Amino acid sequence: MFILAPELNSHIKPTATLNYFEKPMQGAGVQQAKQQFLLQAIIEGFVDGVLILTERGEWVHANERAHYVCQQMSQCTSKSNYVPEDIWSVCEALIDSREFFLDRKVIIESEINTNDSIVYRIRARWLVLDESAHPYLLVTIEDRQQSSQNIAIAEAKKYGLTPREAEVWLLRRANHSYKEIADKLYITLNTVKKHMKNIYAKQQELFGFEESGEVTSCEYQQAC
Repeated sequence: MFILAPELNSHIKPTATLNYFEKPMQGAGVQQAKQQFLLQAIIEGFVDGVLILTERGEWVHANERAHYVCQQMSQCTSKSNYVPEDIWSVCEALIDSREFFLDRKVIIESEINTNDSIVYRIRARWLVLDESAHPYLLVTIEDRQQSSQNIAIAEAKKYGLTPREAEVWLLRRANHSYKEIADKLYITLNTVKKHMKNIYAKQQELFGFEESGEVTSCEYQQAC
């Protein structure tokens, strides 16, 4: 999938080589080193995998999550810092897109289904460093299930759900049917509907029925 997104192209000034472990120098070098370590801390703190590559597929940097995902997807090889074919194909599509989009800022997006039934959303975009002659490839790796779960947890807190309502909402957010939720939680279908009705009522109280992005009239009637 092509996404023209000029606002998402990254420009980072701290370092052209992303050498975070370079010994700090005096004066301006100390400040640069602090910026480098701060940038690394931010990248490592991401829930998503973050992978920075050269156009030849060489690793420049990867956070812990990216290392884990690449290892899981590359179990057939013992090579370290190996870019899985599914991820690299997204990068190649970005490289090839330059011929058609020239200076346009493009994001290439794709979803990968693994053998473990995990769905990853892969996004590749150019990372332009002001001091670098060549741009890098910035790849983000999102676990769709984990992202959905994180959103559901945040919503449960925002809506003030009870522990049981939160369990129901997490499953509903994961696209489970009412019957599947009942089976997983060992409760009746009517109990699921009761919980969902309470959840929607709390959403309505917080946002207003028409403004709530999670509630549709069809779902509300289903819960009643």
